[in-house]
Amino acid sequence: MKAQRASLWLLGTVFLLSAAHARGLRRCLIAMDMRHIGESFQHIKGTIQAKDTFPNVTILSTSGTLHSIKPLDVCCVTKNLLAFYVDRVFKDHQELSPQILRKISSIANSFLYMQKVLQQCLEVRSAALKSLGELDVFLAWIDKNHQGTPAA
Repeated sequence: MKAQRASLWLLGTVFLLSAAHARGLRRCLIAMDMRHIGESFQHIKGTIQAKDTFPNVTILSTSGTLHSIKPLDVCCVTKNLLAFYVDRVFKDHQELSPQILRKISSIANSFLYMQKVLQQCLEVRSAALKSLGELDVFLAWIDKNHQGTPAA
């Protein structure tokens, strides 16, 4: 009977962790008006790109770099790119035009919000992954404490 309860408990735990993982992936969605951010950028894109001293070099190619990312890695890559833009790009860019500075500031604030949302999502995912990675400890405990218990 104890082995049966332990099996049901283990099955329930795996289900709960799977649900937490799936919920974590759903929470990876960002409820943000990306169109508004894109429009803000389009207003300043020409001015920004005119100052580019390496016009023939690209960091993010529209054809492949981001499109080849596996679905399970999208949250992590997004989080890292947001951190890069927030911690490096927006902080290091020096702008004299107040109009462009306001647009950049608005975009940076949107990126900060998205970064905050993704950090919450990744903590749930990390906990689920950690728990699954330590499943052997739990299985060893079940084996030790339920040896000789007749199975149903």
